[in-house]
Amino acid sequence: MGSKFSLLTDLYEFTMAQIYVEKGMEEEAVFEFFVRPDGKRAYYVMAGTQELLEVLDDFCFGEDEIAYLEQSGEFSQKFLDYLRDFRFSGDVWGMVEGEVFLGGEPVVSVRAPLPQAQLVETILINTLQHPILVATKAARCMSVAEGTTLVDFGLRRAHGKDAGMRAARSSYIAGFAGTSNMLAGKEYGIPVFGTMAHSFIMAHEREEEAFERFMRRYPNNSILLVDTYDTIEGTKKAIEVSKRLGIPLRGVRLDSGDIQSLAPKVRRMLDSAGLDEALILVSGGVDEFVIADLLAKDVPIDAWGVGTKLVVSEDLPSLDCAYKLVEYKGKPRFKKSKGKVTLPMQKQIKREWDEQGLFKEDVVEMMEAMPEGLLQKVMEKGKICYRDSLDQIRERVAKRLSHLPSHMLELQPAKPTLPRLGPKLKTLAKELGILS
Repeated sequence: MGSKFSLLTDLYEFTMAQIYVEKGMEEEAVFEFFVRPDGKRAYYVMAGTQELLEVLDDFCFGEDEIAYLEQSGEFSQKFLDYLRDFRFSGDVWGMVEGEVFLGGEPVVSVRAPLPQAQLVETILINTLQHPILVATKAARCMSVAEGTTLVDFGLRRAHGKDAGMRAARSSYIAGFAGTSNMLAGKEYGIPVFGTMAHSFIMAHEREEEAFERFMRRYPNNSILLVDTYDTIEGTKKAIEVSKRLGIPLRGVRLDSGDIQSLAPKVRRMLDSAGLDEALILVSGGVDEFVIADLLAKDVPIDAWGVGTKLVVSEDLPSLDCAYKLVEYKGKPRFKKSKGKVTLPMQKQIKREWDEQGLFKEDVVEMMEAMPEGLLQKVMEKGKICYRDSLDQIRERVAKRLSHLPSHMLELQPAKPTLPRLGPKLKTLAKELGILS
């Protein structure tokens, strides 16, 4: 039985691999995955590594997949037999999840026979891109949250089921308190949060009745949505119901309207009623820019439901990422295309810190000259040799963010932070005419 992902690739991966196999081009190759600097992110957060390793571990072709390829008439019996016996047997180096990285530096390095390394290109890029996007977006939200609580509310607007699951996991490792996604809660052990929808309020004849029924049934989760009709009136009713039932109001959710003017009024009402412990949760169109703006204006908000703009990474919905051949048969391989130059040979990354213990720079050097660094061997001869718990990854992200200088934490960096080339890599690039 084949992997459900073995055909989740582009046709040209098969057409290229067939020629490699038929012509005996099966020597060792090195491909590297990297993100080109985009001008919108000073840093990225590594995510998706564990899922990638599980995909590679399971990557094989069953008779159904072979039959589908055979009926196309494009593939030889020799190549189909090669696929029948296919198992990924290469080595993979990667940044562990939760590590911070820069545009322009390799974060995953695959060393394997050329056809193997080629066939996994598309699934590798597909597996890594979205988790990195969301983890980075979530980390940016955390960096401006000033101790307020953030929760992933984005499942319903995610681009498919996989995206919703990846977003819940990626935002959690970046520091979010949890998710509204029940399946993510089950699969990953992530705390699950939720309140109520406007439909629940509208299904009742009276707003107070909806509040009362919810509070009686969920006295420990009594966060009420107060803006279905009128935010101030809704808040007044929530307070009255809480007092009448003797059940503490845990908080209110504001999902619409002018939050800057409404939240202070709601806060004063709650405090005047002796409900100073009740929180204000804001949802609807929230991202790092909204969070930073409202908190800078001292708007009293305790928690955020971050949804659509998180799961689609609205201001940067895709990564300009690539998976390129850098070495074959021990010889350098590179591109010189204008604007898309790549550097040859397998590489390693060394991180340097300033006197205050803050990030200073990354140095990218050929791995043969610098074997130890940020890239760790996570798969050896096709066997997974890396696994971290989500808590370990969360701790890593928090620690890395705490060591970034203030200019890298700005939401709109003036220019991307780039790695520096090590002396041996720089010399080779000059010898090959890549650099002047």
